[in-house]
Amino acid sequence: MNGAHDMGGTQGFGPVIAEPTAPGEIAPLFKHAWERRVFGLTLAMGATGTWNIDMSRHARENQAPADYLAQSYYQVWLHGLESLLLQSGLATREELETGRLLAPPQPVARVLRADAVAGVLAKGAPAQREIDRPAAFAVGQRVVAKPMAPGGHTRLPRYVRGRPGRVIRHHGAHVFPDAHAHGRGEQPQHLYSVGFAARDLWGQQAFAGEVRVDCWESYLEPSA
Repeated sequence: MNGAHDMGGTQGFGPVIAEPTAPGEIAPLFKHAWERRVFGLTLAMGATGTWNIDMSRHARENQAPADYLAQSYYQVWLHGLESLLLQSGLATREELETGRLLAPPQPVARVLRADAVAGVLAKGAPAQREIDRPAAFAVGQRVVAKPMAPGGHTRLPRYVRGRPGRVIRHHGAHVFPDAHAHGRGEQPQHLYSVGFAARDLWGQQAFAGEVRVDCWESYLEPSA
């Protein structure tokens, strides 16, 4: 969707400032204890199977621009989690506001135990799938990202829409997030890495290299 979350290539928001660290030091993953807790809660609730990862992403991005831009990274995660809890009936607004369980808990399909977290994170959740139709595009082929303005979730960045590119790699078929985020099943499609010349995206003042974006097949059309 065309929301405030789609900030790639957008001007006016200032530079990205990295956390200061000493040489060889790794920046902390969480600045505050509550961020760690939000991450853990999101992981645990995602593991129940009540929603999928694309629904989770859509819940984070689906809010008013002023609200989204006023929040920190993990505040956005918390907003998404609260939205999904309300939508699924696993919590009420009053329960979220008071922090108290006010009704018997709803059953869930799975529970992520503490001793299983490391294994679950290491395993991940591969999205590659088998598909019975051939790829529409070949490596090296010139393509154009469709000039779309979707009302729902999409993984096609706004800054590449309508721009020419070249297929760099074919990744096989993967779950299509635009459908998966809205409960319409996995609908797997072929997935490609597409190279877009930076100057085709942002003009001659851009650097001379290219930006590579993973694009599902329905995002692309052959170059004229």
